[in-house]
Amino acid sequence: MHPNAELIHRFYTCFQTRDSAGMGECYAADAEFSDPVFVGLKGPQVPAMWQMLCERGKDLEVEFKGIEVNDRVGRASWTAFYTFSGTGRQVHNVIEARFEFRDGKIARHRDTFNLWRWAGQALGLKGQLLGWAPPVQGAVRKQAAHSLAEYMKKRGLAA
Repeated sequence: MHPNAELIHRFYTCFQTRDSAGMGECYAADAEFSDPVFVGLKGPQVPAMWQMLCERGKDLEVEFKGIEVNDRVGRASWTAFYTFSGTGRQVHNVIEARFEFRDGKIARHRDTFNLWRWAGQALGLKGQLLGWAPPVQGAVRKQAAHSLAEYMKKRGLAA
C-alpha cells in the first residue's frame, strides 16, 4: 500500500475509534482544513476540531472507502452517522475528502458535502426550508467557529 494511502487509512481508522490524538498525528503542524461548516482552519485548530467532534460524538459512526493517492495528493469518500448535539436529530452525512501531502503528513485537507442536506437533517424544518440560504449557512459557520474557539480556550489549546 502506498504510504499516503496508509496515512489516510490510519486517519479514518483513528476517527472510527474516536482517537483524536491519532488523527492529529496524521497532520503537518501547519496543516490547513476546510469544509462547508469549518472554514479555513489552520495549525492547531485542525486537530482541536477533530478532538472536539470526537468528544461530542457519543454515537458517532464513521465509514470510509475509495482511498486514492499518489505522492502529492489523495482523495477518499467517507460517511458519518451521529446525533447532532444542538437538536438531538440524527445526521447521515456523505463527504468527499481531498488531501495534499508533505513529508508523510497531511498538509491540506478539504471536505465537501451538501450543507443544505446537512442542515435539513441537523436543524429540522428550518434547515430543510432555509438551509440553502446564505444567512442560515453563515449562522451555522459562525456557531461552529465560536464552538471551536470556546473548546480550545477551555482546554488551554493555542489557536
